[in-house]
Amino acid sequence: MTGPGPFARRSGRPGIEPFGAAVTGVGLVTAAGVGAAEAWRGVCDTRLAPSVPRLPELEGLPCDFMYTVDGLDTKAVLGVAAQRLMDRFSQLAVIAAREAVADAGLDPSVWDSGRVAVVIGSAHGGLPFYDEQHTTLTERGVRRVSPKLAPLSVVNGAASSVAMDLGVHGPSQAVSTACSSGTVAIGTAHQMLRTGACDIVVAGGAESVRSRLLIASACQMRAVSTRRDDPLAACRPFDTHRDGFVVGEGAGLLVMERPEHARARGATVRARVAGYGASSDAHSAVAPDPDGLGIERALRTALADAGVDASDIGHVNAHGTSTVANDLIEATMLRRVLGEHPLVTSTKAMTGHTLGAAGGIETALTVLALQHQLVPPTGNLDAPDPAIPVDVVSKEARHAAFDHAVKTSLGFGGHNAALVLSRA
Repeated sequence: MTGPGPFARRSGRPGIEPFGAAVTGVGLVTAAGVGAAEAWRGVCDTRLAPSVPRLPELEGLPCDFMYTVDGLDTKAVLGVAAQRLMDRFSQLAVIAAREAVADAGLDPSVWDSGRVAVVIGSAHGGLPFYDEQHTTLTERGVRRVSPKLAPLSVVNGAASSVAMDLGVHGPSQAVSTACSSGTVAIGTAHQMLRTGACDIVVAGGAESVRSRLLIASACQMRAVSTRRDDPLAACRPFDTHRDGFVVGEGAGLLVMERPEHARARGATVRARVAGYGASSDAHSAVAPDPDGLGIERALRTALADAGVDASDIGHVNAHGTSTVANDLIEATMLRRVLGEHPLVTSTKAMTGHTLGAAGGIETALTVLALQHQLVPPTGNLDAPDPAIPVDVVSKEARHAAFDHAVKTSLGFGGHNAALVLSRA
């Protein structure tokens, strides 16, 4: 496909003025680092190896390793009683939410809790606990099954846990659109703020799927890397020798506010979520549209929503999963829509593919990229695929001057989402 394609950008939408939700807080829990500062340092310096251990629960599988969050004592941070009422993905979300709220300079004890919302995406929720309880039922009988299965395993567990931890009385919502969940959650928050439904939203994604069943299925699908001899080098987006993604765990949450609300309280604004677009491929349960028309529609919608031209985009944090087809389809679409000038990266080589959390984590990293005017490198990019038609940053972080950036996400089932972020 050549030319502008069937989804040519409109110069704004009639009757709707451009709107930019203020990002005032960032919270990150990743394999690259715990806390926004450490995570940012971890993705910008490829010499800092993330934790990608082989896990006993995955023993015997073609892919027996994952990116994990190490050095985080959730019992100490949350307390034993609270921790027992949350699956790990919810625990990571609460820790990231606390950091984001503190970073925003907000005090939950005095805010108008009815005007605060929570929107958190997750693809699988508490799947590991579900697996564990299924094993318990099979091996030990019904009387040994935990009565906490429902509240701990459901996808809304992170959203409800964060709302309870912060004392939020506004809307609390869960988004589950596979690997675009975190991005859709932030887009949903953007829309809620635009309509005036609330003043503050804590939004993003959380995931932890240490699940033998899920990884076994991904192996059968040939979606994950089987580079067991060198797990640290297994995830290699846009590289000629890429052979699949590596699953990771983590959480990335933003505090987003109506601009007037942030201004009135004198908040420091890190960046703005300026535009959002979403679409469906209506093509396959697992494969993206081979022409990239679905994600193109989402991206062009986000550009129009932000009132930004394609030529204004200086950086793209791509979905970049390290799968052969996805990387090529996405990169070809980015070149078609944005041209050759944006600096493109995939941070998954340093965080793993965190599935429903990916959009939250990577949007947070895009906020930091705008703030620092620095594009993180794509790790493990040793032999760039010559068929990839975009400028992918590799080896070292690259300084650049840019006012607008894009985050793209694609999910199983054809769920596409794109965000335009702008400097404060």
